[in-house]
Amino acid sequence: MELKRKTIAKVIAAAFVFNLVVMGAGAWIAYQEAPPIPEQVVGPDGEAFVTDEDIRDGKKAFQKNGLMNHGSILGNGAYYGADYTADSLELKTQHMRTYYAEERYGTEYESLSTAEQAAVDDDVKQDLSGEYEGGNIEYSAAELYAHQQVRQEYVERYHEGSHERGVPEGMIDSEADARQFADFAMWTAWFSHTDRPGGEHSYTNDWPYEPAAGNDATGAAMTWSVVAMVLLVAAAGGGIWLYQSVSLPEPSADSLSVPEPGDVSIFPSQRAALRFIPVAAGLFLAQVLLGGLLAHFYIERAGFFGIEEIFGVHILQLLPFAMAKTWHIDLGILWIAATWLGAGLFLPPLLTGHEPKRQSTYIDILLGAIVVVTVGGLGGIWLGSHGYFGDLWWLIGNEGLEYLEVGKVWQVGLLAGFGLWAVLSIRGLKPLLDREPVFGLAHMILYAGGSIALLFTAGFFFTPETNIAVTEFWRWWVVHMWVEGAFEFFIVAIIGLTLVSMNLLSRRSAEKAVMLQALLVMSTGVIGVSHHYWWVGMPDMWVPIGSVFSTLELLPLVFILYEALGQYRAMSETGGFPYKLPFMFIIASGVWNFVGAGVLGFFINLPLINYYEHGTYLTVGHAHAAMFGAFGFLALGMVTYMLQLAIEPGRWDGSWLRAAFWCWNVGLALMVFVSVLPVGFLQLEAAFTGSYAAARSVAFYNQPLVQTLFWARLPGDTLIILGTAIYAADLIRKRFVLRASEDDPTVEDMAVAEGVMSDD
Repeated sequence: MELKRKTIAKVIAAAFVFNLVVMGAGAWIAYQEAPPIPEQVVGPDGEAFVTDEDIRDGKKAFQKNGLMNHGSILGNGAYYGADYTADSLELKTQHMRTYYAEERYGTEYESLSTAEQAAVDDDVKQDLSGEYEGGNIEYSAAELYAHQQVRQEYVERYHEGSHERGVPEGMIDSEADARQFADFAMWTAWFSHTDRPGGEHSYTNDWPYEPAAGNDATGAAMTWSVVAMVLLVAAAGGGIWLYQSVSLPEPSADSLSVPEPGDVSIFPSQRAALRFIPVAAGLFLAQVLLGGLLAHFYIERAGFFGIEEIFGVHILQLLPFAMAKTWHIDLGILWIAATWLGAGLFLPPLLTGHEPKRQSTYIDILLGAIVVVTVGGLGGIWLGSHGYFGDLWWLIGNEGLEYLEVGKVWQVGLLAGFGLWAVLSIRGLKPLLDREPVFGLAHMILYAGGSIALLFTAGFFFTPETNIAVTEFWRWWVVHMWVEGAFEFFIVAIIGLTLVSMNLLSRRSAEKAVMLQALLVMSTGVIGVSHHYWWVGMPDMWVPIGSVFSTLELLPLVFILYEALGQYRAMSETGGFPYKLPFMFIIASGVWNFVGAGVLGFFINLPLINYYEHGTYLTVGHAHAAMFGAFGFLALGMVTYMLQLAIEPGRWDGSWLRAAFWCWNVGLALMVFVSVLPVGFLQLEAAFTGSYAAARSVAFYNQPLVQTLFWARLPGDTLIILGTAIYAADLIRKRFVLRASEDDPTVEDMAVAEGVMSDD
């Protein structure tokens, strides 16, 4: 069976419309089914204890003070601190037990007999059971007492500070804000144990696991986990059939005329695009250094190898975990995005031999704008969290949501940067765009970049006033659809473009391969976002949908790995292939994408596993292997390719980059498989045998075995930092051996452009 490019293009368009319909309907349902914010929470006497304004202000305090990058809410956020939903629910049940033990037996709960404890436990579960019927939330006396105690606990912990928990003094500026944050956390705890009207499960499908509150995994979680396993086997068979049935070209070294680096001229716009590389490298180095600090915070909650004894101040007070984590995440996104933007502007002249007028000047302007937005956004995060912007904190300071930390104004700046990049890419690719159909390879690059920008707009559909469940619905549109949709689309498109530039594939053949893989990515990754909706307050309809599409996400990742191995075979067939080092990075990207996003992603996304695992170190392993392993290595591979073309052939030295490559790969493997995943499996066991809150507690992290595993991360982190330092130093070294650019470029100056342009 041979599929034509036009046929695949039509199917992609249909899949895109289908995705929009499903997720658009999901957005409408999100607003209808989000957990309600009651006008008041009243005590047994009917007097108001908490208002809806208190809950909304608590959400603002949560975001403004960066608490999502210290702990998590509804399982989403950082894993250093507590999950506030699980923590407040556990505290609620503990204080209710204390209240009933004192009221009924005049003693502490721990002093009661087994039978008396069981009676108290039943009273607590009885208070917490039942569905919401509208109107005010009516607390029992025990619930009111528990809420008061949680307020006090959160004031002491998040306002006064708790270094043993890694909380700096004054993390929340005022006692009033800390109390309102407690009100917000307790509201999420309330809808985690309260059944939906007419339903059998709570708004969060009985998450988090908390036996004392009656929360346990639902039958649907078990059923759809089994369905997912069956579907995986079927998808694997379907994938094999598809690859055997569909005629797709593979890279081949037979009769190749691979252009040598010296055969390719460098134009002014390409020299300008190369300037993105040192900027991205600086961001990369800062990111890995912060990553090392964050890892150490799990060992010394307020110190760093004793420097507080020397300087008399805890590093936690100077650079809190939440701030370091915020910058670490944002720097990771920024250096990868900056590298991809540079690569996207470097490749067009290679394929077209076309240099638009003043293109290099406009590229410099784009780079300058990115630097301004980066400095402004990262600085705004610090200033906003310290109260310098008043009520404008979420606009020009810190929005305070994981992966969307920077203020809305800076997000607009990033969006404008993507728009300018698209314009410059269109100018550079114009000769190809004019000659090829709308499903051509050059168009695919623009669609991939445009989809990144398009999905980013979902981040503008909410404010700090928006219900947290709806906020999480839109936030995951940006975060997950980037990673599983737009980024994967960009990966296959940029690799296809690179293969064409090396003469390993014709443009027509690359278009067909890219389109088929893009179809698979789009058909699974977009709706696959729904596995993030299982426990955040969305209806349980997402459990079957998320299970099916999350399982199918593995299929395109297998194909990408298969393609990477095919590229390796083609590269190995000829001993004179000049671009082996860039291909090492591209192949590593495919392998890590399969391991991190595919294998680890599939495992933790089984509903029954995810119920207990959600927000543990298993997710950390998945995230690092997928983000740095897949997207980071692709970016670094493109850098290597660009540098090899841009440097005088006789002065090219790839030894430092090769050393960095092995430092990164070995370091990432050690970090993930020796430290992070073992901690995650211990957390999973702690959740199974105790409660989710226990698995996220400081007591768990302080266990000797867990601390040993945290120390075991040191070699891997050190290798990653060393590799990045070698990489940054090598860029400085290579800066002085770059070739001069052509002043008046033509298509004949490019070794591959003439062949690409004639490949119709």
